[in-house]
Amino acid sequence: MKAVLCTHFGTPDEVEFADIAPPQAAPGEAVVRVKAAALNFFDTLIIAGKYQQKPPFPFSPVAEFAGLVESVGAEVSEVAPGDRVMTFMGWGAAREAVAVPARQLIKLPPSLDFEHAAGLCITYGTSLYALRERAQLKPGETLAVLGASGGTGLAAVELGKLMGARVIACASSDEKLAFARAHGADEVVNYAKEDLRDALKKAGGEHGIDVVYDPVGGPYAEPAVRSLAWQGRYLVVGFTAGEIPKLPLNLVLLKGCDIRGVFWGSWTKREPQKQHALLTDVARWAAEGKLSAHVHAVYPLSEIVTAMKLISDRKVMGKIVLKP
Repeated sequence: MKAVLCTHFGTPDEVEFADIAPPQAAPGEAVVRVKAAALNFFDTLIIAGKYQQKPPFPFSPVAEFAGLVESVGAEVSEVAPGDRVMTFMGWGAAREAVAVPARQLIKLPPSLDFEHAAGLCITYGTSLYALRERAQLKPGETLAVLGASGGTGLAAVELGKLMGARVIACASSDEKLAFARAHGADEVVNYAKEDLRDALKKAGGEHGIDVVYDPVGGPYAEPAVRSLAWQGRYLVVGFTAGEIPKLPLNLVLLKGCDIRGVFWGSWTKREPQKQHALLTDVARWAAEGKLSAHVHAVYPLSEIVTAMKLISDRKVMGKIVLKP
């Protein structure tokens, strides 16, 4: 079968498209025929050796996918051949078929297609965990989302609205902000043109911002914290700006606010039943049209280099999907 392989750390141009042996289902596993796989920003980091996880060579990038169960190993009762499913893994989905623990698979509602399901797990899973489990976002609260047109940012905008929040989308271009507004944002801030602190203080009014969702980091973290309301919550989601910020802790004291880490990947291993229920909610909402699961573009698996470069160049709004 065909697979994208990373044989050494490098650029997207250095991955290989090769033939490998098809997987076999071990006890507790299912073999899934990949119908669609979705790229994330960290896929560009993992092949460069810049991600916290460094798989042994050779490995396939891409962590989330949707497909059809082909076979199951012994002791599997969660799924059966023919089931339509989605799931995520640390890496390895950029190939025609994969073997994964059956307990990780989420069955798809009949109306949810593979292309949209492929990109749900990581972005919507991360964002729902952040807003529901970590921030305890309440109806009527004000939520500011940085990087609002990216995968996790767009998910946070849509989920924030679904949870009854007033959502302020923050991004680096008017085009990205128009996209976020079309997906439910109530107000927008262009932090390439405006001072983020001033814009958020104006948008938050005397009360301030209740929750900041930040997958960007870098120079935007401190002004975002300064905009928080009394007992506001700042969610540390990621650092796509490249720089890990250092925050003055006197701000935390003066605002009585919380800095809350969002390590969804670790939580899924510690609380597998909760994460399964969370992703089941996400799949149901997407099938009901409450979440867009927006697909920016679809490429053949053989064109993964082109797709990865679009993500590296920050030209993607929503998700890029690969089809073997």
